[in-house]
Amino acid sequence: MSLLVFLFVGIVAGWLAGMLVKGGGFGLLGDLVVGVIGAFVGGYLFNSLGVSSGGGLVGSIVVATIGAIVLLVLIRFIKRA
Repeated sequence: MSLLVFLFVGIVAGWLAGMLVKGGGFGLLGDLVVGVIGAFVGGYLFNSLGVSSGGGLVGSIVVATIGAIVLLVLIRFIKRA
């Protein structure tokens, strides 16, 4: 995956996760960070469970978004504790 596509997927995934979990995005840089870390988390989770996203741009965005949602929920849980 090229760097530009990877960054695009990170931005979109971070924005989607922010909209679904918190109700708003975190700005361009925040969405990028959440989305990129979420891509790694989602990739790890999908690989561990043996689930395939089907590949392609849409599959990458879905995996990264799910990972970003998990990341945001964990961060929210840790902040409350």
